[in-house]
Amino acid sequence: MSVQAVCAAGTSIWLDDLSRAKITSTDAQALPARIKGAGVVGVTTNPSIFSAAISGAAEYAADIAALKGATVDEVVKKLTTDDVRQACDLFTSIYQASKGVDGRVSIEVDPRLAHETDATISAGKELWSIIDRPNLMIKVPATFEGLPAITALIAAGISVNVTLIFSVKRYGQVIEAYMKGVEQCEDPSTVHSVASFFISRIDSSIDALLKKNGSAEATDLLGKAAIANAHLAYQLFEDKFASDRWNALASKGAHKQRPLWASTGVKDPAYEDTRYVTELIAPNTVNTMPQATLDAVIDHGVVRGNTITGNYGVAVEVLKALSALGISLDDVTNDLEIDGVKKFAQAWDELLANVKAAQQG
Repeated sequence: MSVQAVCAAGTSIWLDDLSRAKITSTDAQALPARIKGAGVVGVTTNPSIFSAAISGAAEYAADIAALKGATVDEVVKKLTTDDVRQACDLFTSIYQASKGVDGRVSIEVDPRLAHETDATISAGKELWSIIDRPNLMIKVPATFEGLPAITALIAAGISVNVTLIFSVKRYGQVIEAYMKGVEQCEDPSTVHSVASFFISRIDSSIDALLKKNGSAEATDLLGKAAIANAHLAYQLFEDKFASDRWNALASKGAHKQRPLWASTGVKDPAYEDTRYVTELIAPNTVNTMPQATLDAVIDHGVVRGNTITGNYGVAVEVLKALSALGISLDDVTNDLEIDGVKKFAQAWDELLANVKAAQQG
C-alpha cells in the first residue's frame, strides 16, 4: 500500500480534517477507520475546517441548545475544544507508541489574534489547559508577531504547530523561535513541534504569473515553484538541526521540530493529484492532507522513497529561473501570508455568525 511506503520513508501521514461525525462515525471515512486502515497518525484543524464541520451540522445542535445564555465565542470554544479532546483520545495509543512524535491533534488559536503576541500566548495557554491532553498541539501562525509567542509557549512546555509558513526565510525565523523556546524550557523532552509549510497556494500564485508571462521559459516552470521551495526548506531543516547549538539541546532531550507539508491538495487538475505527497517524502517530515488527497495516495500513489534530499541544486535553479523572469518569490510569499491570515479570520467570523444564527433559531 502506498501509505505504508510513505511512512516507511520517514513521512508521517496526518489528516487535515476534523468533525464530530469523523470522530464518532463507523464508516470508512471516519477517523477510527483511517487510523486502523490508512496509516493516519495525526490530525490538523484550522478555522476553515471548523467552519465547514460545525456550520449547519445536526450533531452540534444539542450542544448549542444546551449552552443557552453563553456567548457565541464561548459556544464555539466549547464545540471545538470538545472535538479536539475526543480526537486526542482516539490517538492516545499512537502517541504513546511513538513516544510523543505522532498521535498529535492540532487546534489553532483565534486567527483574529495573528498580529497580537501577548493575546496569542494567553489564548494558547488557555486552549492547552481546557483540552488538557499531552498529545495536543497549539497552532500559532508564523506572523512576525507570532514568532515570540511560539518561543513563549514552547518555553512553557506547550507543544506547538507553527502554521502559515510560506517562505524559507520565515521558516528560518520559526526554527530560531523554536530553539529559543527549547533553551528556556525546564524539560524540553516533553515538548514537540512541527513547522507547517504551505505548498499548493505557492504554485497557484506563481503559476498565474507564469501563465501571464506566456514565454516558453515561463511555461517550463509551471508547477515547479512550490516543490522547489519546500525542498530548500528541508535543506534548511537539515542544516539547522545538525548544528552544534541543536546538538547541545538534543543532549538534554529536545526533539527536532519536524517540517510539515500543509495545503497539499492539488488545486490544478492538470497536475497529478498525489504530487504534493510523493514529491515531498523524506525522514522526519509530516504530510497533513485532505481526505481526497489521502484517498488518491491510497488508490494510485507511486512512492519512490526520499524525493527531497539530493534535489537541492535543481530547486535552486528553479528559483533562479523565476527571478530571471522578474517573479519575486519573496513578494508572493509575503502576499500569501497576509491572505492566509485574512482567510482564516474570515472563516472564523463565518463560523461565529452561523453558530449565532443556530442559537437564535
